[in-house]
Amino acid sequence: MSAVLIDGKAAAAELRAEIAREVAELPRAPGLATLLVGDDPASHIYVRNKRKQCTQAGIRDLHRHVPGDVSQDELAGIIDELADDPEVTGILLQLPVPGHLDANALLARIPPTKDVDGLTERSAGRLALGKPGLVPCTPAGVMHLLDRAGVALEGAEAVVVGRSSLVGKPQAQLLLARNATVTTCHSRTRDLDRVTRRADVLVAAAGVPRMIGPDAVKPGAVVIDVGMHRLESGLCGDVDTERVAEVASAITPVPGGVGPMTIAMLLRNTVRAARLRSEDTVGTRG
Repeated sequence: MSAVLIDGKAAAAELRAEIAREVAELPRAPGLATLLVGDDPASHIYVRNKRKQCTQAGIRDLHRHVPGDVSQDELAGIIDELADDPEVTGILLQLPVPGHLDANALLARIPPTKDVDGLTERSAGRLALGKPGLVPCTPAGVMHLLDRAGVALEGAEAVVVGRSSLVGKPQAQLLLARNATVTTCHSRTRDLDRVTRRADVLVAAAGVPRMIGPDAVKPGAVVIDVGMHRLESGLCGDVDTERVAEVASAITPVPGGVGPMTIAMLLRNTVRAARLRSEDTVGTRG
């Protein structure tokens, strides 16, 4: 068996084009405030890519770059200012922030209707309770890829390897909301391969290079690789792709799988934030 490759680049390109059409139909283009603290080279690259794709989709770029020695109170004030600004549709605090700052306290100041990264406690609570809101971009991108590939989730057994707040936990919630039977594994899971071999849909998000081999995969399973690692031999994910592709029915490559979807879902969240804000305003006036 040779697995079908789930093309994240093509899916992201389609989604960006769709979002650009949605933005053009809005009475006012959404505005995304990316907030970069300090001069970390990797963060600069990530933010630059996000800003570029946003402007290409017609989203207004409201970027803020502040010095790395900014105080907690000063940065909190900037976030509060953005939260109150009606021109700002979404706020994205690029992580990590310098070590003297409390990232969780800063994220908590972002209103859930502007939390386009879906990382605040209130956004996590809305997801857990099944209420409308903005969800983390990478898990949302995984769901989009599964839907685009025609994967039936209702009644399927899904296993998520990883329990981070950024990917693992929200991924499990999203799969559960689609009526999959979900198991979450982690570093202390006994006999991990035995658990993952039950999965019709296997999402690997543990942050360990090539930890998922062919013996960990049920024949015919759909395998989603969220990992990204730069080794001397090149880029790889959490899945031993070449060997697992001989067992799975479909698999995401690394690179070119889940990665391109993350920024595409950020754009979607920014547009959704604009719609949520409009609905909240209508509801308040009504």
